Amino acid sequence: MTVAVGGPRLLLRRLREIMAEQTSAQMRLDKLVTVIASNMVAEVCSIYLRRAGKVLELFATEGLNRAAVHTTRLKEGEGLVGLVSETAEAVNLSDAPSDPHFSYRPETGEDPFKSFLGVPIVRGGQVFGVLVVQNKAERIYAEEEVEALQTVAMVLAEVVAQGGFFNVAELDEPELRTDRPRKFMGDGLSDGVAVGHVVLHEPRVKVDRMIADNPVEELKRLEEAIASLRESVDQMLVSSELDLTGEGREVIEAYRLFAYDQGWRQRMRDAVRTGLTAEASVERVQDETRLRVQRLGDPILRERAHDFDDLARRLLRHLTGDSGQQQLPRGAILVARNMGPAELLDYGREKLLGLALEDAASTSHVAIVARSMGLPLVSSLEGIADNARSGDAIVVDGETGEVHLRPPIEIVAAFEEKRGLRVQAQARFAAIRDLPAITKDGVAIKLMMNAGLEFDMPHLKESGADGIGLFRTELQFMIGETMPRLADQRAFYKSIFDAAGDKPVVFRTLDLGGDKVLPYARWEREENPALGWRAIRIALDRPALLRYQVRALLEAAQGRTLRILLPMVSDVDEFNRGRALIDRELERARLLNQTRPTQVLVGAMLEVPALAFMLPQLMRSADFVSIGSNDLLSLAFAVDRTNPRVARRYDNLNPASLTLIRLIVQSAAENSGDLSLCGEMAGRPLDAMALLGLGLRTLSMQPGQIGPIKTMIRSLNISEISSFVDRLCGRTDHSLRTRLAAFAAERGIVLK
Repeated sequence: MTVAVGGPRLLLRRLREIMAEQTSAQMRLDKLVTVIASNMVAEVCSIYLRRAGKVLELFATEGLNRAAVHTTRLKEGEGLVGLVSETAEAVNLSDAPSDPHFSYRPETGEDPFKSFLGVPIVRGGQVFGVLVVQNKAERIYAEEEVEALQTVAMVLAEVVAQGGFFNVAELDEPELRTDRPRKFMGDGLSDGVAVGHVVLHEPRVKVDRMIADNPVEELKRLEEAIASLRESVDQMLVSSELDLTGEGREVIEAYRLFAYDQGWRQRMRDAVRTGLTAEASVERVQDETRLRVQRLGDPILRERAHDFDDLARRLLRHLTGDSGQQQLPRGAILVARNMGPAELLDYGREKLLGLALEDAASTSHVAIVARSMGLPLVSSLEGIADNARSGDAIVVDGETGEVHLRPPIEIVAAFEEKRGLRVQAQARFAAIRDLPAITKDGVAIKLMMNAGLEFDMPHLKESGADGIGLFRTELQFMIGETMPRLADQRAFYKSIFDAAGDKPVVFRTLDLGGDKVLPYARWEREENPALGWRAIRIALDRPALLRYQVRALLEAAQGRTLRILLPMVSDVDEFNRGRALIDRELERARLLNQTRPTQVLVGAMLEVPALAFMLPQLMRSADFVSIGSNDLLSLAFAVDRTNPRVARRYDNLNPASLTLIRLIVQSAAENSGDLSLCGEMAGRPLDAMALLGLGLRTLSMQPGQIGPIKTMIRSLNISEISSFVDRLCGRTDHSLRTRLAAFAAERGIVLK
């Protein structure tokens, strides 16, 4: 087979004319295969499109039996056509019937044809179908012939993806049609229900023109855009605004290598030579790269693919002049692969309803900020960024982890009703806001809220919280572009004190390291950062950082009680050394005759299991202890909470978890210590019920969780749950959740 005179560019122009015709979908498909076969000098040309259940159906053919159209079907992986779809790679054979993958279908009449060339019809990282040419003579198709057919397949993919060939009244739509409803199941990281429309955080640049009129001009445009892209990446490395050293510099240097990758550049140039525009060539090469990496399943290569995705977006913006900035409409729900807390804050709260992300952990700072902003958030939604289009209807349920993209009207109505029920529940919680959190048998519980940003503070009154049990001071550092100066820190902490009024605030000192890396600081790469240089370990190695922060807190707390919490304490000596640094700042303030707080209380955060066995000694030095249940149980079970394979493998309501917390509670009581717990457990009614049964009387949680927890407390008898949980600690169940839920149901304890 040889490409006919005029080459692929003539074929592309002819295809454009056919696609613009006002005829039925089937007539246009029939014309397309005829023209492709003629131009490619092939005796057979067939188009297979994917249907529901990953089935490939013959939609049009020139050269095979026309009666097989809409009759012949192959499962993904079945036959040579199924192999092309499964691998997303071209299959080029001189004797197709002798290949072990060949699947004989007598109704097609393909017996005489030996040579076979099939290429995937790819768009947006998805395989929509397979384009095939065949000939009777045994031969391997030349590289330029494969390239020409791939170019045609890309143009077909664009039209198929946009639904341009299909009228639902004429044909049952293909499975991958982009306007069909899609349901995703992920992890709910911030409660709430949102019904709105998609706004892509990194919107795909729309490519309207696929077929080039002047290939020489398109090559020139491509080269100019690549040069401009490379220059912008070079600027990242010399920018005075970024302190790039260590791992940060390695990442940008690797990114720069990708931008200068000659293979990437050459593949785009080759695509332009086949008749595509510069923009279409960028998209074609990126689709091929993404699919190849997805099939390999290597996490390192997948990360590299994300870099190429980003480079492709940047290159398209250089080509189109699209700055990527967008106005946020009302009812917006952000969809992204991932994003940082500062990026989320840039959008503001006024028009944003929720978030749907491919990659974020429950303890990531974007999740924390989303909860602070009261935005429903669902993560672990693989593929949603590629499937979503700006303006698509979308429903996000942060409680169940469900996300519906382009949902039917019935689904929208169901979630609107659910949202209405949540509003009613919030009204019930508001009615008890000022009532005390006291159990039916008269035991008072303190309910504190977690915070970290200034706009969290109105929630203190709205939720009826007794105070702030955990104020994450690192968020101020992470959302800025530079290290906050002393005056900035002091003003920030003073605003928190003023907003809290007479209610207590516990300020946790900087909990940096692990997944909390400052964009402007120098960080060395660690193999296991969660167990590495973080929190108080950084503070003791860099004492000026802690003293600087304590100085700002002391100046902000003039005339008030200051509560300071030291994070990630592993042993008593670490706590004593940290407290000594605080005492030095107190002495400095005294010598300078500065107005000091009326009282300074210093506590330890119990997140490392080793510290649980040192509580008697710790209580002699610490004014209070706060259990950080997230890290404590993660370390106790040796689980990486950011790893989806193991993150949900162990339940917080495991007998081992409850036994460990009971040990801590009993030890604190024997030493008359002030003990509280902050973490995800505190904000879940069933988990919180178990914690109260273990003896905890102070819990800190997100402000929106206080109403449900208070409702649970006011329907509970502490004496009953205490004896029940004590017995449960002796069991061997993987999870005690079902038994605790049954206990609550039998006694009318309200968990919603």
